[in-house]
Amino acid sequence: MSVERLRAGYRDFAANEAAGRSPLYVELARGVAEDDELLAWLDRLPVGKRQPNLLFSAARVVGGELDGYEELRTLLSERRDDVEALLLARRTQTNEAARCATLLPLLAALPQPLALLEVGASAGLCLLPDRYAYEYDAGGATHRVGGGGPVLRCRVRGPAPLPASVPRVAWRAGLDLEPVDVADPEQVRWLEALVWPGEGDRLETLRAAIGVARQDPPRIVQGDLTTDLPALAAEAPRDATLVVFHTAVLAYVPREGRAAFRAAVQDVGATWIANEAPRVLGLDPASVPPSMFALARGGEPVAHTDSHGASLTWLA
Repeated sequence: MSVERLRAGYRDFAANEAAGRSPLYVELARGVAEDDELLAWLDRLPVGKRQPNLLFSAARVVGGELDGYEELRTLLSERRDDVEALLLARRTQTNEAARCATLLPLLAALPQPLALLEVGASAGLCLLPDRYAYEYDAGGATHRVGGGGPVLRCRVRGPAPLPASVPRVAWRAGLDLEPVDVADPEQVRWLEALVWPGEGDRLETLRAAIGVARQDPPRIVQGDLTTDLPALAAEAPRDATLVVFHTAVLAYVPREGRAAFRAAVQDVGATWIANEAPRVLGLDPASVPPSMFALARGGEPVAHTDSHGASLTWLA
Protein backbone atom coordinates (compact mmCIF):
# COMPACT_ATOMS: atom_id res chain seq x y z
CA MET A 1 0.00 0.00 0.00
CA SER A 2 1.46 3.37 -0.97
CA VAL A 3 1.83 6.22 1.48
CA GLU A 4 -0.79 8.21 -0.41
CA ARG A 5 -3.33 5.39 -0.12
CA LEU A 6 -2.63 5.22 3.60
CA ARG A 7 -3.09 8.98 3.85
CA ALA A 8 -6.43 8.73 2.08
CA GLY A 9 -7.47 5.85 4.31
CA TYR A 10 -6.79 7.76 7.51
CA ARG A 11 -8.59 10.82 6.16
CA ASP A 12 -11.57 8.68 5.23
CA PHE A 13 -11.59 7.06 8.68
CA ALA A 14 -11.70 10.51 10.29
CA ALA A 15 -14.42 11.85 8.00
CA ASN A 16 -16.69 8.84 7.56
CA GLU A 17 -16.13 6.40 10.41
CA ALA A 18 -14.97 8.19 13.56
CA ALA A 19 -16.88 11.43 12.88
CA GLY A 20 -19.83 11.72 15.23
CA ARG A 21 -18.59 8.78 17.29
CA SER A 22 -15.15 9.50 18.70
CA PRO A 23 -13.71 13.03 18.56
CA LEU A 24 -10.37 11.71 19.79
CA TYR A 25 -10.09 9.22 16.93
CA VAL A 26 -11.02 11.95 14.46
CA GLU A 27 -8.11 14.03 15.78
CA LEU A 28 -5.69 11.10 15.79
CA ALA A 29 -6.58 10.00 12.28
CA ARG A 30 -6.30 13.51 10.90
CA GLY A 31 -2.91 13.88 12.57
CA VAL A 32 -1.54 10.65 11.16
CA ALA A 33 -2.87 11.54 7.70
CA GLU A 34 -0.68 14.66 7.64
CA ASP A 35 2.41 13.05 9.19
CA ASP A 36 4.66 11.82 6.40
CA GLU A 37 7.12 10.14 8.76
CA LEU A 38 4.45 8.09 10.52
CA LEU A 39 2.83 7.15 7.23
CA ALA A 40 6.18 5.92 5.91
CA TRP A 41 6.60 3.80 9.06
CA LEU A 42 3.11 2.34 8.70
CA ASP A 43 3.74 1.61 5.03
CA ARG A 44 6.65 -0.63 6.01
CA LEU A 45 4.42 -2.79 8.21
CA PRO A 46 2.73 -5.93 6.84
CA VAL A 47 -0.63 -5.56 5.13
CA GLY A 48 -3.35 -5.79 7.76
CA LYS A 49 -1.26 -4.05 10.42
CA ARG A 50 -1.71 -0.44 9.29
CA GLN A 51 -5.36 0.41 9.90
CA PRO A 52 -6.38 3.22 12.29
CA ASN A 53 -8.30 1.16 14.81
CA LEU A 54 -5.42 -1.29 15.24
CA LEU A 55 -2.83 1.47 15.62
CA PHE A 56 -4.85 3.54 18.08
CA SER A 57 -5.86 0.53 20.18
CA ALA A 58 -2.26 -0.66 20.40
CA ALA A 59 -1.13 2.84 21.39
CA ARG A 60 -3.72 3.01 24.17
CA VAL A 61 -2.68 -0.39 25.54
CA VAL A 62 1.00 0.59 25.56
CA GLY A 63 0.69 4.19 26.70
CA GLY A 64 -2.69 4.45 28.40
CA GLU A 65 -5.51 6.74 27.37
CA LEU A 66 -4.47 9.58 25.05
CA ASP A 67 -5.61 13.19 25.19
CA GLY A 68 -4.78 14.11 21.62
CA TYR A 69 -2.50 13.71 18.65
CA GLU A 70 0.56 15.23 20.32
CA GLU A 71 0.42 12.51 22.98
CA LEU A 72 0.21 9.85 20.29
CA ARG A 73 3.19 11.40 18.48
CA THR A 74 5.23 11.52 21.68
CA LEU A 75 4.38 7.92 22.50
CA LEU A 76 5.44 6.79 19.03
CA SER A 77 8.69 8.71 19.41
CA GLU A 78 9.50 7.14 22.76
CA ARG A 79 7.96 3.65 22.59
CA ARG A 80 7.44 2.89 18.94
CA ASP A 81 9.04 -0.55 19.23
CA ASP A 82 6.52 -1.53 21.91
CA VAL A 83 3.59 -0.29 19.83
CA GLU A 84 4.90 -2.04 16.72
CA ALA A 85 5.34 -5.31 18.61
CA LEU A 86 1.71 -5.17 19.72
CA LEU A 87 0.56 -4.26 16.20
CA LEU A 88 2.34 -7.32 14.84
CA ALA A 89 1.00 -9.60 17.59
CA ARG A 90 -2.67 -8.53 17.55
CA ARG A 91 -5.53 -8.33 15.09
CA THR A 92 -8.55 -6.07 14.84
CA GLN A 93 -11.00 -8.45 16.52
CA THR A 94 -13.73 -6.05 17.58
CA ASN A 95 -16.49 -8.23 19.02
CA GLU A 96 -19.60 -6.07 18.85
CA ALA A 97 -22.49 -7.95 20.44
CA ALA A 98 -24.85 -5.11 19.44
CA ARG A 99 -24.61 -6.32 15.83
CA CYS A 100 -26.89 -9.17 16.90
CA ALA A 101 -29.74 -6.63 16.84
CA THR A 102 -29.29 -6.24 13.09
CA LEU A 103 -28.95 -9.98 12.50
CA LEU A 104 -31.94 -10.99 14.61
CA PRO A 105 -34.73 -10.36 12.05
CA LEU A 106 -33.05 -12.72 9.59
CA LEU A 107 -32.16 -15.35 12.16
CA ALA A 108 -35.64 -15.42 13.70
CA ALA A 109 -37.31 -15.81 10.29
CA LEU A 110 -35.48 -19.05 9.47
CA PRO A 111 -36.84 -22.54 10.23
CA GLN A 112 -36.03 -23.28 13.85
CA PRO A 113 -33.92 -24.47 15.59
CA LEU A 114 -30.68 -23.02 14.27
CA ALA A 115 -27.12 -24.26 14.06
CA LEU A 116 -25.03 -21.10 14.16
CA LEU A 117 -21.53 -21.05 12.70
CA GLU A 118 -19.76 -17.70 12.84
CA VAL A 119 -16.54 -17.10 10.93
CA GLY A 120 -14.17 -14.47 12.28
CA ALA A 121 -15.86 -15.04 15.62
CA SER A 122 -13.30 -13.41 17.93
CA ALA A 123 -14.66 -14.24 21.42
CA GLY A 124 -17.97 -15.46 20.02
CA LEU A 125 -20.19 -12.76 21.50
CA CYS A 126 -22.29 -12.63 18.31
CA LEU A 127 -22.91 -16.36 18.66
CA LEU A 128 -25.27 -15.64 21.58
CA PRO A 129 -28.26 -13.86 19.99
CA ASP A 130 -30.69 -15.93 22.08
CA ARG A 131 -29.10 -14.79 25.35
CA TYR A 132 -29.56 -11.05 24.92
CA ALA A 133 -32.56 -8.76 25.16
CA TYR A 134 -33.44 -6.30 22.38
CA GLU A 135 -35.18 -2.96 22.21
CA TYR A 136 -36.03 -1.66 18.75
CA ASP A 137 -37.10 1.94 18.22
CA ALA A 138 -39.32 1.71 15.16
CA GLY A 139 -40.55 5.20 14.37
CA GLY A 140 -41.20 6.05 18.00
CA ALA A 141 -42.81 2.70 18.84
CA THR A 142 -40.74 0.40 21.04
CA HIS A 143 -40.50 -3.28 20.17
CA ARG A 144 -38.94 -5.49 22.85
CA VAL A 145 -37.66 -9.01 22.33
CA GLY A 146 -36.02 -11.46 24.72
CA GLY A 147 -35.38 -11.35 28.42
CA GLY A 148 -31.63 -11.73 28.76
CA GLY A 149 -28.92 -9.17 29.21
CA PRO A 150 -27.50 -6.86 28.09
CA VAL A 151 -30.30 -4.96 26.32
CA LEU A 152 -29.24 -4.21 22.75
CA ARG A 153 -30.91 -1.08 21.40
CA CYS A 154 -31.38 -0.44 17.69
CA ARG A 155 -33.17 2.26 15.65
CA VAL A 156 -35.27 0.84 12.82
CA ARG A 157 -36.40 2.36 9.55
CA GLY A 158 -38.42 0.63 6.87
CA PRO A 159 -40.51 -2.58 7.00
CA ALA A 160 -38.10 -4.69 9.02
CA PRO A 161 -39.65 -8.04 10.09
CA LEU A 162 -39.04 -7.57 13.80
CA PRO A 163 -39.42 -10.94 15.54
CA ALA A 164 -41.70 -11.80 18.44
CA SER A 165 -39.03 -13.91 20.15
CA VAL A 166 -35.36 -14.75 20.02
CA PRO A 167 -34.31 -17.72 17.87
CA ARG A 168 -33.89 -21.23 19.24
CA VAL A 169 -30.26 -22.33 18.96
CA ALA A 170 -29.51 -26.05 18.97
CA TRP A 171 -25.79 -25.76 18.21
CA ARG A 172 -23.25 -22.99 17.93
CA ALA A 173 -19.56 -22.75 17.07
CA GLY A 174 -17.12 -20.16 15.81
CA LEU A 175 -14.05 -20.16 13.59
CA ASP A 176 -11.24 -17.67 14.06
CA LEU A 177 -7.55 -17.41 13.23
CA GLU A 178 -6.85 -16.41 16.85
CA PRO A 179 -9.81 -17.15 19.15
CA VAL A 180 -10.25 -14.78 22.08
CA ASP A 181 -10.68 -16.38 25.52
CA VAL A 182 -13.18 -14.41 27.63
CA ALA A 183 -11.58 -15.91 30.75
CA ASP A 184 -8.18 -14.37 29.94
CA PRO A 185 -7.88 -10.82 31.39
CA GLU A 186 -5.21 -9.76 28.87
CA GLN A 187 -7.30 -10.86 25.91
CA VAL A 188 -10.35 -9.13 27.35
CA ARG A 189 -8.27 -5.99 27.82
CA TRP A 190 -7.50 -6.05 24.10
CA LEU A 191 -11.18 -6.36 23.23
CA GLU A 192 -11.90 -3.36 25.45
CA ALA A 193 -9.13 -1.35 23.80
CA LEU A 194 -10.80 -1.90 20.42
CA VAL A 195 -13.83 0.11 21.61
CA TRP A 196 -13.41 3.73 20.56
CA PRO A 197 -12.97 6.43 23.22
CA GLY A 198 -16.15 8.45 23.63
CA GLU A 199 -18.40 5.43 23.17
CA GLY A 200 -18.95 4.39 26.77
CA ASP A 201 -22.20 2.61 25.96
CA ARG A 202 -20.35 0.24 23.65
CA LEU A 203 -17.85 -0.56 26.39
CA GLU A 204 -20.64 -1.27 28.88
CA THR A 205 -22.35 -3.56 26.36
CA LEU A 206 -19.08 -5.37 25.66
CA ARG A 207 -18.45 -6.01 29.33
CA ALA A 208 -22.01 -7.21 29.90
CA ALA A 209 -21.83 -9.54 26.89
CA ILE A 210 -18.52 -10.94 28.13
CA GLY A 211 -20.25 -11.65 31.42
CA VAL A 212 -22.94 -13.60 29.57
CA ALA A 213 -20.35 -15.52 27.55
CA ARG A 214 -18.36 -16.47 30.63
CA GLN A 215 -21.37 -18.31 32.06
CA ASP A 216 -21.32 -20.76 29.13
CA PRO A 217 -18.61 -19.85 26.60
CA PRO A 218 -19.35 -20.68 22.97
CA ARG A 219 -16.91 -23.02 21.31
CA ILE A 220 -14.43 -21.18 19.09
CA VAL A 221 -12.18 -23.30 16.88
CA GLN A 222 -8.86 -21.98 15.64
CA GLY A 223 -8.91 -22.08 11.87
CA ASP A 224 -9.15 -20.26 8.55
CA LEU A 225 -12.56 -19.53 7.04
CA THR A 226 -11.18 -20.21 3.55
CA THR A 227 -10.14 -23.80 4.33
CA ASP A 228 -11.60 -25.03 7.63
CA LEU A 229 -15.30 -24.25 7.28
CA PRO A 230 -16.46 -27.62 5.89
CA ALA A 231 -15.02 -29.68 8.75
CA LEU A 232 -16.67 -27.55 11.41
CA ALA A 233 -19.96 -27.31 9.52
CA ALA A 234 -20.07 -31.12 9.35
CA GLU A 235 -20.46 -31.20 13.14
CA ALA A 236 -23.76 -29.29 13.08
CA PRO A 237 -26.91 -31.36 13.75
CA ARG A 238 -28.75 -32.20 10.56
CA ASP A 239 -32.17 -31.42 12.03
CA ALA A 240 -31.23 -27.75 12.56
CA THR A 241 -30.97 -24.94 10.00
CA LEU A 242 -27.27 -24.35 9.43
CA VAL A 243 -26.44 -20.63 9.30
CA VAL A 244 -22.97 -19.40 8.40
CA PHE A 245 -22.66 -15.72 9.29
CA HIS A 246 -20.11 -12.98 9.83
CA THR A 247 -19.88 -9.27 10.59
CA ALA A 248 -16.99 -6.97 9.57
CA VAL A 249 -14.73 -9.88 8.62
CA LEU A 250 -14.29 -10.10 4.85
CA ALA A 251 -12.36 -6.83 4.61
CA TYR A 252 -9.45 -8.73 6.17
CA VAL A 253 -9.67 -11.60 3.68
CA PRO A 254 -7.93 -11.35 0.27
CA ARG A 255 -10.22 -11.34 -2.77
CA GLU A 256 -9.36 -14.92 -3.74
CA GLY A 257 -10.05 -16.04 -0.17
CA ARG A 258 -13.50 -14.48 -0.28
CA ALA A 259 -14.31 -16.48 -3.39
CA ALA A 260 -13.12 -19.70 -1.74
CA PHE A 261 -15.23 -18.94 1.32
CA ARG A 262 -18.38 -18.31 -0.73
CA ALA A 263 -17.87 -21.60 -2.54
CA ALA A 264 -17.44 -23.43 0.77
CA VAL A 265 -20.65 -21.93 2.18
CA GLN A 266 -22.52 -23.09 -0.90
CA ASP A 267 -21.00 -26.56 -0.71
CA VAL A 268 -22.07 -27.12 2.91
CA GLY A 269 -25.63 -26.05 2.08
CA ALA A 270 -25.82 -23.31 4.70
CA THR A 271 -27.89 -20.15 4.80
CA TRP A 272 -25.35 -17.35 4.41
CA ILE A 273 -25.87 -14.11 6.33
CA ALA A 274 -23.31 -11.32 5.94
CA ASN A 275 -23.09 -7.90 7.58
CA GLU A 276 -20.21 -6.17 5.84
CA ALA A 277 -18.95 -3.14 3.99
CA PRO A 278 -20.65 -3.32 0.57
CA ARG A 279 -17.50 -3.52 -1.53
CA VAL A 280 -16.35 -6.80 0.06
CA LEU A 281 -19.71 -8.33 -0.87
CA GLY A 282 -19.29 -7.24 -4.47
CA LEU A 283 -21.91 -4.49 -4.08
CA ASP A 284 -21.66 -0.94 -5.37
CA PRO A 285 -20.40 1.19 -2.43
CA ALA A 286 -22.56 4.05 -3.70
CA SER A 287 -25.65 1.92 -3.03
CA VAL A 288 -25.06 2.10 0.74
CA PRO A 289 -24.71 5.31 2.81
CA PRO A 290 -21.13 6.16 3.86
CA SER A 291 -19.82 4.20 6.88
CA MET A 292 -22.86 1.88 6.78
CA PHE A 293 -22.80 -1.88 6.25
CA ALA A 294 -24.92 -4.00 3.94
CA LEU A 295 -26.88 -6.81 5.56
CA ALA A 296 -27.27 -9.61 3.01
CA ARG A 297 -28.76 -13.07 2.85
CA GLY A 298 -27.28 -15.34 0.22
CA GLY A 299 -25.37 -12.36 -1.16
CA GLU A 300 -28.54 -10.31 -1.74
CA PRO A 301 -28.80 -7.09 0.32
CA VAL A 302 -31.87 -6.75 2.53
CA ALA A 303 -30.89 -3.80 4.74
CA HIS A 304 -28.35 -1.14 5.56
CA THR A 305 -26.94 -1.23 9.07
CA ASP A 306 -24.85 0.89 11.38
CA SER A 307 -21.41 -0.71 11.54
CA HIS A 308 -21.74 -1.19 15.30
CA GLY A 309 -25.38 -2.31 15.32
CA ALA A 310 -27.07 0.92 16.41
CA SER A 311 -29.44 1.15 13.44
CA LEU A 312 -31.18 -0.97 10.82
CA THR A 313 -32.72 0.37 7.61
CA TRP A 314 -34.76 -2.30 5.88
CA LEU A 315 -34.98 -2.14 2.12
CA ALA A 316 -38.45 -2.19 0.61
